Amino acid sequence: MSSIVERTSTIGKSEIRTEIIRKTIHMLVAFVPLLASLNVDLTIFLLAGGTLFYTWAEVQRVQGKPVAVISLLTTAASRTRDKGGVVFGPITLGIGSMLALLLYPQPAAAMAIYALAFGDGLSGLLGKLFGNTEIPHTGGKTLTGSFACYASVLLVALGILPNLQSALTVAAAATLLEMLPTGDMDNIILPVGTGLITWYLMI
Repeated sequence: MSSIVERTSTIGKSEIRTEIIRKTIHMLVAFVPLLASLNVDLTIFLLAGGTLFYTWAEVQRVQGKPVAVISLLTTAASRTRDKGGVVFGPITLGIGSMLALLLYPQPAAAMAIYALAFGDGLSGLLGKLFGNTEIPHTGGKTLTGSFACYASVLLVALGILPNLQSALTVAAAATLLEMLPTGDMDNIILPVGTGLITWYLMI
């Protein structure tokens, strides 16, 4: 408990609150595989429509015409580097989820989206809360965050993939992809890369 308090005081309560809001929104994409199991085309349509609507709302917000709840949530979830411009995270999140559904069959598409939701989501949140040791050349990624990514993807993979070796491989690949210093583009790179590895292992 004391470590959380110390960490919070170091990075700031507002930054912690922002990260919690961001990653909560981020992990909502975990519902996409369920929706896709009911109707893939409708799910892609909803993702595309939501991404386009959010993009329009962001342009409006940047121009000084905020759009009700959308702009309020975006402002609350925006980091220092996002201030004054379009927050691209939700846009790349939607694109990454759509690409997973368009490029890969099930269950590779589901694995890709779960890696995006939980691997990337928990790595960012737990890394921010507990991460003290940064990994060089990763843009601030921490050992704690990377372990959280590996563990969460492995747990999901054990329920999807046919054997332990495949699950370990996918978890390692997702963790390495998440460690790349790609900013918001990791929302595209992570699911596309994880889906590709999963699909290859299941052929």
